Amino acid sequence: MTGNLTDAHCPTPLRNSSFRPKQAAFSSLALRRKVGLRREKSLFAFTGFIICLLVLTLALNAQAPVAVPLPKEPHHQLVLENDYVRVFRVSLPAHDATLLHQHDVPYLYVSLGSADVINAVQGKPEARIVMADGQLGYSPGHFAHIARTDAGGTFDNVTIELLHPQGEPKNLCDKVVDGPVLSCTGEVKGVSAGSPLRLLPKLGIGPRRSFETDEIAVASYSLLLVGTYNEDSKSPRLFVAEDGPQLHVEIAGESARSLSNGETVWLEAGKEWKIILPRQNKPTRFLMIRFKDGAAAAKP
Repeated sequence: MTGNLTDAHCPTPLRNSSFRPKQAAFSSLALRRKVGLRREKSLFAFTGFIICLLVLTLALNAQAPVAVPLPKEPHHQLVLENDYVRVFRVSLPAHDATLLHQHDVPYLYVSLGSADVINAVQGKPEARIVMADGQLGYSPGHFAHIARTDAGGTFDNVTIELLHPQGEPKNLCDKVVDGPVLSCTGEVKGVSAGSPLRLLPKLGIGPRRSFETDEIAVASYSLLLVGTYNEDSKSPRLFVAEDGPQLHVEIAGESARSLSNGETVWLEAGKEWKIILPRQNKPTRFLMIRFKDGAAAAKP
């Protein structure tokens, strides 16, 4: 045997030529499966998030109360309606609450008797409101709320929705909204020069300019004299009886009306009307709300 063992070479082992391609194919398949699995997990998580969000939204919508229109609130009774106003007589017993109801327009309210109520405006903290008998209030509206008589007293008022734009509210002799209050002499603007109502301040009683907006002027009266007061008004007015003995209102062409606590009557422009006060031992109080644009509309 010839040859050097050191020169001997081991034979090259035979390899499967398809080994590396198969390994590469296996690695690519595993990667695709891993990426697909991650995508499935991400899609599952996103779908779950959307479902949870929808369930939460539906739950919140189910819990949020829906405000009813004011005429649908059972403690508000509609007593007068025309192109200028909607008037509601409100009566809420002690330890009771209104439904959540919507105020869509500006409004005045007059307390009939003292009041201590909780005002729960939707989306805001609750507030306690204490009002004196005959106190006048104003709100620009556009909110929903619940009124509650938690303090144990009743809540009675007249709510007057103002259907025309009001512009800027302004205190006159009474503080109705935030802002300054005028020093008042007792003279009432809007009363004709010959009206007997102009004599009342000289007698130490009644009329008082309370409040106004661009559209309305509110005057309050407190009358003790027995007699008849008449006027031919150039502006439409709303008459609101407050506390005191029953009084009578006569309007040309209409039946006479007897009014007492919280009752109202509409006085059209151009019609003569009379207020007849009976014999009494305490003042009769009422509000007169004059509508300014009604006077402009009445001009030829």
